[in-house]
Amino acid sequence: MAQIQGLAAHAAGAELLSYHYDPGELKPHEVEITISHCGVCHSDLHLIANDWGVSQFPFIPGHEIIGTVTAAGSQVRSREKGQRVGLGWQSNSCGICEWCVTGRENLCAQSEATCVHRHGGYASRVRANSRFVIPIPEALESENAAPLLCGGITVYTPLRIHGVNPSSRVGIVGIGGLGHIAIQFARAFGAEVTAFSTSTGKEEEVRALGAHRFVNSLDSKAMKEMAGSQDFILNTANADQDWSVYLQALRPAGTLCMVGVPPSPMTVPAFPLISGMKVISGSPIGSPFRLREMLDVAARHKVQAKTELFPMAKANEAIEKMKKNKVRYRAVLAN
Repeated sequence: MAQIQGLAAHAAGAELLSYHYDPGELKPHEVEITISHCGVCHSDLHLIANDWGVSQFPFIPGHEIIGTVTAAGSQVRSREKGQRVGLGWQSNSCGICEWCVTGRENLCAQSEATCVHRHGGYASRVRANSRFVIPIPEALESENAAPLLCGGITVYTPLRIHGVNPSSRVGIVGIGGLGHIAIQFARAFGAEVTAFSTSTGKEEEVRALGAHRFVNSLDSKAMKEMAGSQDFILNTANADQDWSVYLQALRPAGTLCMVGVPPSPMTVPAFPLISGMKVISGSPIGSPFRLREMLDVAARHKVQAKTELFPMAKANEAIEKMKKNKVRYRAVLAN
């Protein structure tokens, strides 16, 4: 089997350099994907910097992958050569634990990430267990669909598991790579959507994405006026906030769900949780079943990531632009 060419980080925080590796024999349950597009996720930036202490160098980042199946292992029945497919954050799981057998593979203790301790999608090809390789609906363009495979599923899953529906009042905190997709899905579910952001210049665009209301989260008066107004608030921001204000914004039995990771531990008063039966929760990515469902919903409701396209060879340029928060809203690399 020919070597796989890619762009790898050789040390924490280093610029990506050309790299190739021998993938070895194709395993029975694996498929090989020839990559056309790969999204640049903030998780890639954390892995390159080794912010989470899990990176092993050298490694090729990338886990929002779209391409074509070009080889399939002897036990693969569900994917065919020539099929356009996607691969997200997760590329394998044990398949036999209670979480895997109940369709919650994203909670498996033996979950394998696509670019942690293995090579990801800033490359010519990639391999993964076929269970985690998802067909892409024809209605979705590869460039706009790629970020859905991590960013999209990260916001879609909590909206679904918390039962967001046409009667729901949903707040989205942070209107960036995750938040702009969350607005679209919440609107597709028929919810009344409020966007909370410190970037007042985004108001017009946020309303165009489907938000009914825009609230400047730096405006204390405006935030106080939101008290008791939301059934479900999804935090997509990676910044510290006054979480007590968001608890006040919840209606009784409401939920504040975290998918963004603030740098500091959360501090919240207990009394609003007790008196209003309110909940603080979190959510990681989603299962293969949920990925297929999300892509179908995105195709039918025209949900797509707003993207900026870069040639794969200019991955370092895309990363620098992401670091400076100058991409609206997702960078995508193309081979």
